[in-house]
Amino acid sequence: MKTVLIIIQLIVSVLLAGAILLQQRGGGLSPVFGGEGAVYRTRRGMEKTLFIGTIILAALFFIVGLLNLILQ
Repeated sequence: MKTVLIIIQLIVSVLLAGAILLQQRGGGLSPVFGGEGAVYRTRRGMEKTLFIGTIILAALFFIVGLLNLILQ
């Protein structure tokens, strides 16, 4: 059981790192080329799905980590 939890945590951690790296950074060079830099905008479509997925993966990582600690 302990080995299964460690493998699950490893898989979730890789997916979480990938999800974080896929998200766009708000700043960048967009103000240089006339983009809106400091204006609030809502997440739509795939960006919103990726954001919610990142939150779910982070919560799952935390829960699996706690289970590993409790079952140790």
